[in-house]
Amino acid sequence: MPKNYTYTDAGVNRAQRHESKKQLSSLKETYRHIGFGGIMHLPYSNLFPTAQDTFLDLQIEGVGTKVLIAELADKYDTIGVDAVAMVVNDIIRSGAKPLALADNIHAVASEPKLVQAWLKGIIEGAEQSECPVVNGETGDVAEIIRGIKPDSGFDMVASCIGSVERKDIITGTGIKPGDSIIGLASSGVHSNGITLVRKILFKQWGGKYDASDIPEGLEREVVLEALEPTKIYVKPLLTLAREVKVKGAVHITGDSYTKFNNLVNYSAGIGFCFDNFKPQPIFGVIQRTASELGYTITDEEMFRTFNMGWGFGIIVDKTEIDKAMNTLEQAGYAAERIGKVTDRERTVEIEHKGKHMILT
Repeated sequence: MPKNYTYTDAGVNRAQRHESKKQLSSLKETYRHIGFGGIMHLPYSNLFPTAQDTFLDLQIEGVGTKVLIAELADKYDTIGVDAVAMVVNDIIRSGAKPLALADNIHAVASEPKLVQAWLKGIIEGAEQSECPVVNGETGDVAEIIRGIKPDSGFDMVASCIGSVERKDIITGTGIKPGDSIIGLASSGVHSNGITLVRKILFKQWGGKYDASDIPEGLEREVVLEALEPTKIYVKPLLTLAREVKVKGAVHITGDSYTKFNNLVNYSAGIGFCFDNFKPQPIFGVIQRTASELGYTITDEEMFRTFNMGWGFGIIVDKTEIDKAMNTLEQAGYAAERIGKVTDRERTVEIEHKGKHMILT
C-alpha cells in the first residue's frame, strides 16, 4: 500500500513549527517601548499607532526554497515578484496600503547580471503594488549560503510598511454564519509548499522529472510552471474595501485553508466551508506524480498545504456579496464566491469533486 506523503515527510514539520510559534509571545515584553498608544492585535497582524487614528503595519517575508527553483531554471528575473508579493499580500490583510518596500538578498556572490535579474522582479512587484522600493541590502555570504550551482545560491527576503486609518482596519470581528467568502484566483503554487513540490516533481531532489520535462497536463516545462510568480492582490483588495465592508482578509499561504481559523479568535462560534475550487493543472500533476513514485498525497493534505487555485480569501456580509462581486468584476479581477461562514466552530470543511473533507 502506498505510503502517505505529507509536508512533514518532505522536510517541513508542521507540528513543530506551530509549537515553535508559541515562543513568539516572549516578544510582547518589547511592547512597552511603543511611544504612542498601544499595539492593536489582529488575526494576522499587529498594528502600531503613529497618531490617534493612524496605524502602521510592518511585515517581513521570504521566498523560501522557491529560490532553488529559480536556480534550477537558471531564470532569476521573476523571483523578486514573489518576494514582493509575499509581503504586500500580508500587509493588505489589515486593510493597510503599502507605503514602502525594502529587500534583503544574501548570496554566494553578488554577480552583476544576477543582481540585475533579481532587481528586475522586485521592480515588477513594486509596480504591481504601486509601492516604491526605498532601501535594500545585498550581502556576499558564501560560507552561509549554498545553492545547487557553484556561484548562484541566494536567499531573498522583503519587508514592507503600510498605513491604515482606524475606520478602515480589517479587524476580523463581526463575522457570522452565512457570510460569504470570495476567492481571488492564484497563478499556481505561488511560494508555499515548494519543499513538497521539489521532492515530488524534480529529479534534483529525488522526484520524477528533469527541469525541462513537460508532464502530461502541463503546457510548458515543469520548472517554469513551478516558478510562475505569486499573484499580487493589493489593487483588488483595496478596490473592494473602498466599496464594501471587508470583515476578514486571508492570504492563503502556509497551512492554506486552516489559516481561516485565526479569525475564530476575533469572531467566536464560526467555521468555514469551501465548495468552489478550480485548481491549476500543476496541483493534479503533483498528486499524480506522487502516486507514480509510490506515495499518496491525500486530498486533505493538498488543501492543508496548497492554495488549490485561490491565493487570497475575503469575507463579506452575505447581503453585500453581489455588490462585492460586481465591484471586482467591473475592475477586471478574477474572483468567485468560494464558500461561506458556518456555525461549526473551528471547523474547516472542503467540498470538492463530490468528497466532503474536514481539515485538522
